Amino acid sequence: MISHAILRYQKTSPQKARLVVDQIRGADIATALATLKVSKRRVARALEKLLTSAVANAQDREERVDVDRLFISRAFVDAAPSERRGRPGPMGRFMPIKRRRSHITLELDVRAAGNSSRHG
Repeated sequence: MISHAILRYQKTSPQKARLVVDQIRGADIATALATLKVSKRRVARALEKLLTSAVANAQDREERVDVDRLFISRAFVDAAPSERRGRPGPMGRFMPIKRRRSHITLELDVRAAGNSSRHG
């Protein structure tokens, strides 16, 4: 692992975030950024910022890292604590509302020179 970046308490459910993360796992940086740019999912904008942050972390950590050889080695989404609210229901009842949050982690690594196939 060359670098990683973690996005905590993202305002989306883990299930919805995993749909986008599964598309970019194992891809190189240029392909992943292009995929996130054309994605219609709202979480894709946050993942785009997270990916550029991970690349900046890699450049900050090792000055001679080749950005073209970086790829997303691990990407996963964990559930964060849910925001619990409620609203009144019929006949004086309480109707709970759970607003789910997620923690998203991206780890970058350098791909071997001869291997340009997509992992995942």
